[in-house]
Amino acid sequence: MTGDNEPGRQGRMLIQNEYASGRGGVLRRYQNLVVGDDSLLFLILFELTTLLFTRIPGALGIALRKVFYPLLLGHVGRGAVFGVDVFLRHPKKIRIGDGAIIDDGALLDAKGSANRGITIGDGCYIGRGTVLSCKEGDIELGDHANLSTYCNISSNSRVVIGPKTLIGPHCSLFATTHNFDDPVTPILEQGWSSKGITIGADCWLGHAVTVTDGVSIGNGAVVGAGAVVTQDVPPGVVAAGVPARTIKKRGE
Repeated sequence: MTGDNEPGRQGRMLIQNEYASGRGGVLRRYQNLVVGDDSLLFLILFELTTLLFTRIPGALGIALRKVFYPLLLGHVGRGAVFGVDVFLRHPKKIRIGDGAIIDDGALLDAKGSANRGITIGDGCYIGRGTVLSCKEGDIELGDHANLSTYCNISSNSRVVIGPKTLIGPHCSLFATTHNFDDPVTPILEQGWSSKGITIGADCWLGHAVTVTDGVSIGNGAVVGAGAVVTQDVPPGVVAAGVPARTIKKRGE
């Protein structure tokens, strides 16, 4: 399976390979993989903020993170809230709108050498334990998008979730496909390709829905719990099953 991008484009730049390469020493590799900035001063700020404020519970922790997390992030709007154990990777490429809530244990990983990173709109909610992971890709959430607990969004190109869309618990969106056509070369070494995923406005994905690379879900669509979406879903329909199929239009 291959996508529109160059097959294996930077695919070998996996975390394991980057860290094992030995380029620049352990500290520089840590900065490249986690901090996203080679400034020593920013590294110190990142480390102190993570050490001192990430795990403080209660109202005190929320208040301290509201002061210190914006020093790391690309943009933080008014009234944004960060729970306990919210971890950041390449924070300068993370932008968060007004009134957004990032619940306990979420991971915002904007890793990449040339990507734009993560954009979270006004009033969004990122549930407990949810992972937003960029691997040279981008993730964009429209205003008031709501991601429930333990979702996993992985982007090697682009994932867009429209305004006021609900993503149920344990949903997975994978905007990447590992190449595996060569039966001799290990799959890990064949790289990847990615077309991206687009989910429109006012959609609802039920519990444990999986969306595969290259899929577009139209505005107002509903996808039933446990579905695996491998093809585009038209606007305003209800889809369900493995693989997901349209079963009716909303309102019928």
